[in-house]
Amino acid sequence: AMTSIGDLPEDVLVELLSLLPARELLRTCRLVCSQWRYVVDLNTLWKRKCQRDGFYRQSYDRSISDWKIFYMLCYMKKNLLKNPRAEENFQHWTIDANEGDKWKIEDLPGAHGSHMSDPRVHKYFVTSFGPCFKSQLITLDKEGYWNQLMDEIRPEITVKDWYAARFDCGCRYELTVRLLSKDWICLEEFHPEPVVIEQWSDAKWREISHTFQNYPAGVRYIWFQHGGQDTQYWAGWYGVRVTNSSITIGPPT
Repeated sequence: AMTSIGDLPEDVLVELLSLLPARELLRTCRLVCSQWRYVVDLNTLWKRKCQRDGFYRQSYDRSISDWKIFYMLCYMKKNLLKNPRAEENFQHWTIDANEGDKWKIEDLPGAHGSHMSDPRVHKYFVTSFGPCFKSQLITLDKEGYWNQLMDEIRPEITVKDWYAARFDCGCRYELTVRLLSKDWICLEEFHPEPVVIEQWSDAKWREISHTFQNYPAGVRYIWFQHGGQDTQYWAGWYGVRVTNSSITIGPPT
């Protein structure tokens, strides 16, 4: 007869432990006894947690070798850029260039502008007739991405940004994203050619996206900078508009 939870069949124990938060599994349950440590380390337990939390797709079965790492990446996944939609004024952003009439925040759709498809976005940052650039520096270990993970697993890093012009004025948009080492050495960079939008455009919002894969080991920081200016040199805020920027780490979910 069963006298303790330790007498449960392995598959039943996997099912029970998969109900617990990952933090408790790793920090508490794994230390209970050798049997629990073995079960907590099983791929089947973490695959079951992925199924429970909606991270699982059948197409992943052949490509994922470590379901625990996969689960942790899905669980931690979030936008690492703070205040991407101008809801907190310029908080969390470093202003690198602020020429012309300087950066400004406006409400969507703005004069001679258009709405975005994402209903969560209500504001945007807008540039002037002189160069306007702003940036954020992300420290990966402070966000929970430990050094061994970044060096050995090297999860995908996806960058997205949205930009638009006014209908009545041309503008220039630029984006630079760098993966930096602990000594601030640039290990990899995404810096596409500047986008120039001519006057009398459709004023639609456009997305730019890039995914870093198989980058060098040693990434400890991500530096994101975007901005631009108008091309007519008009006083006021006729330059490129940016909002809804994001940096995420991990598989698509």
